[in-house]
Amino acid sequence: MRILPLKEGDFLNTGKKERDNIRRMVLTALFTAMAYAVTFLFHIKVSFLTFDAKDTVICISAMLMGPATSTVASFAVSLIEFVTVSDTGFWGLIMNFISSAAFAGIAGVIYRNERKLWGAACGLAAAIATGTVVMLLLDMLVIPIYNPGVTAGTVAGMIPALLLPFNIVKYTLNAALVLALYKPISSALKRSGMLPASGVENNEKYKFGIRTVIVFSVAAALCAACVCVLIFVFHGTIGRG
Repeated sequence: MRILPLKEGDFLNTGKKERDNIRRMVLTALFTAMAYAVTFLFHIKVSFLTFDAKDTVICISAMLMGPATSTVASFAVSLIEFVTVSDTGFWGLIMNFISSAAFAGIAGVIYRNERKLWGAACGLAAAIATGTVVMLLLDMLVIPIYNPGVTAGTVAGMIPALLLPFNIVKYTLNAALVLALYKPISSALKRSGMLPASGVENNEKYKFGIRTVIVFSVAAALCAACVCVLIFVFHGTIGRG
């Protein structure tokens, strides 16, 4: 058997792959920790439903590193919640994981194929629609199992007045937060060397140009509108996790 000699480039490529893998694992752990932490910082409770911003963090990880990373982060956060603070048990774990992975994953897929503001807007719009539909389906399937006293018909009756509008507002608020926070987080990670610059974002720095001001203003207005709807229309209460 002939053994071919290794070239110097082989060692360099192997080292680069190992560094990239380590960096990806570190960033996945970082986003997982951030997503879990925000569940303690701020949430809005509407009836038995709750808004928190963990999907914002998970979605940013999808847009930066792809849907595989956000899927891992979604499962890790849901599992940590399951063993620490969740009162919905196994079914809550399943719902949290699937809904977060679906919302973040579709945004990540679309944006990574069109890494421009237009791609981000399309990805986030698709994420709002996907997250809402997936969550409604999960509510129909899981709530009657989790609470045998509630039938599928009862859940269906809650869709027009509560479940559908709440989930639209919830995912719109998450999308608006992503729109406001993605660029500064991306730029900070690139400056720190944790995230390599690539594609159309090479050498791009975060700065307050006119487009940035417009995007941030639109995102802030959407956030304010969604919070007002949750509090004043749905009579939600703000609290800490």
